Amino acid sequence: MKNRFHKIAACLVALCLLQSCSQGLEELNVNPDASSAASPDFVFTKAQYDAVGNMITGLQGTMQYTTSYNDVASWGSKYIFNQGTAPYTVFSNAYPNEINEIGEVIRGLEKDPALVNKLAIAKIWRVYSFSKVTDLYGDIPYTQAVQGYTSSVFKPAYDPQKDIYMDLLNELDKAIAMFDASKGTFGAADLIYGGDITKWKKFAYSLMLRMGMRMTKPDVALAETWVKKAIAGGPILEDADLAKITYMASGQVINQNPLAYWMLNSDYLKADGVSNPEGGKYYDTFINYLKKTNDPRLPVLSVVYVNGKPSTDVSIQKGMPANIANSKPADFVTYSEPNQNTILKLNSPMLVMTNAEANFYLAEAAMRGWYTAKSAATLYDQGLKAAMRQWALFGSDGVISQANIDAYASANALVTTATMAKQMEQLYTQFWVSIFPNSQEVFLNWRRTGYPALVPNNYVGNITGGQIFRRMLYPALEENLNRENYNAAVARQGENNFLSRIWLDK
Repeated sequence: MKNRFHKIAACLVALCLLQSCSQGLEELNVNPDASSAASPDFVFTKAQYDAVGNMITGLQGTMQYTTSYNDVASWGSKYIFNQGTAPYTVFSNAYPNEINEIGEVIRGLEKDPALVNKLAIAKIWRVYSFSKVTDLYGDIPYTQAVQGYTSSVFKPAYDPQKDIYMDLLNELDKAIAMFDASKGTFGAADLIYGGDITKWKKFAYSLMLRMGMRMTKPDVALAETWVKKAIAGGPILEDADLAKITYMASGQVINQNPLAYWMLNSDYLKADGVSNPEGGKYYDTFINYLKKTNDPRLPVLSVVYVNGKPSTDVSIQKGMPANIANSKPADFVTYSEPNQNTILKLNSPMLVMTNAEANFYLAEAAMRGWYTAKSAATLYDQGLKAAMRQWALFGSDGVISQANIDAYASANALVTTATMAKQMEQLYTQFWVSIFPNSQEVFLNWRRTGYPALVPNNYVGNITGGQIFRRMLYPALEENLNRENYNAAVARQGENNFLSRIWLDK
């Protein structure tokens, strides 16, 4: 009995010691640099960075802004795809990053009525993030997307693109109606507008306008309904309201302009016109058009290196042909490339939605008779001038004088006596120049309208039969890990290749 008592006592002491030790270990196991709960503000900032930075850079070549003598580097301009992940990039990055992040933000805000403005902004940003993905791929996981953690849905179904668009537009409409001027906002955590709900409403209606115009090909009546709703709401019409993220020249990579960072590190870091690892230069189609129209943006965008120094002299700017086959031309240094003081500045802004873009869409709406407050010619003129003014956001080297802006606008005014087809060609050729370097948005409008009327590059060995891409590719991981839903999407939409036409393109 005595021994048994001693054993029980020893066990109690051990338990007490273990409890004491566990209490100490609990404190040691807490990471002082981590948060036990995600902050919606911090995650929203990250979702903005990730959505804006998630792009397919190869479309710079597809839209004939840039090209290369190197096959691998110029898959976009020569339609060659032998390696890499470029066609999958937006899809692969969106779900673990911006779409997952904005979903977490929304879940963190939904329970508190006082946070209604933050919730409305987050919902608008979710529409923006999803629209970028479906615009490029068509049918995508939407209803069941990023529900692995919350609902154990690890193989999400793909929704038809038309259904996605209808839901996104309805969500956008409802989010706008949620705003309450008496409630707080994200403030400095919002990199675009600092929480200004008036500007967020304009952004939302501009996004609605953009998405409405996207639908003119498959369903013009539906497009008209949403375009008119966007116009009535009030899209971005002034320079002060355009949506942009401003970056820093130093610090972490996430704080630097992602397009400038990619271009610099791919080709232009040494800045001598010769040491371009990927062999990239401006495409002759782009430079020739700027020169032919005496465009004052040419010296803002382009330089040629002379004796190792960049020159913006318009007379020597020259684009490189896209049919050069894997051999660096002897006159490589004489071809134009992006200006280090504007396009390639790491602290230059990324323009997310501009009044130039909105005015061009309104010009098309006026041509179609959907907008009567101003003429198509006036709206086109406003868009063109806004597009030239916005280069001042890139620093002093981007400033174009008002006299030069006016002269160019006068010389390139919309021809009101032309047919609508000719006016559309003029409008969206100007859009091509004016929205640069946002090649993704230009690609999506080219796919819808056919303008600018780019001549495809039927380069030897290309994978599209000498045709320009119509969509991007689902990642191979989807076929391997989500096969049943992937197969259903392919059966409904068409083969997973560059030329299959998604709903918006039919």
